[in-house]
Amino acid sequence: MLVTFRTKAYADITMFGDVAVTLLKLMGHSGAVPGALMPEDIPAALARLKAAVEEHAQEPLDPTPSGSQGAPQDVKEGQYVSLAHRALPLIELLTAAAADNAYVMWD
Repeated sequence: MLVTFRTKAYADITMFGDVAVTLLKLMGHSGAVPGALMPEDIPAALARLKAAVEEHAQEPLDPTPSGSQGAPQDVKEGQYVSLAHRALPLIELLTAAAADNAYVMWD
């Protein structure tokens, strides 16, 4: 599954579903897809996401291959995409939406 985040203030961002749901939960949202944030809720969600990234910046946040449990066996130690890198596009989208007082939606 893919999840696309949309706002009129920034370009659409598409992520793997499990990565997107994890980021939504770090923002304090239920993780439900589809969903939306009202403009007045964006600063708090952005602050929660930034705090989580600061606390766990180097932790891996890679999608789990379908049909497997955990990391794939052919991935070498240290080869992953960190939470900080996965969250950066969403942080930029939320920052732009907050500045423009715009809604953020995802589906």
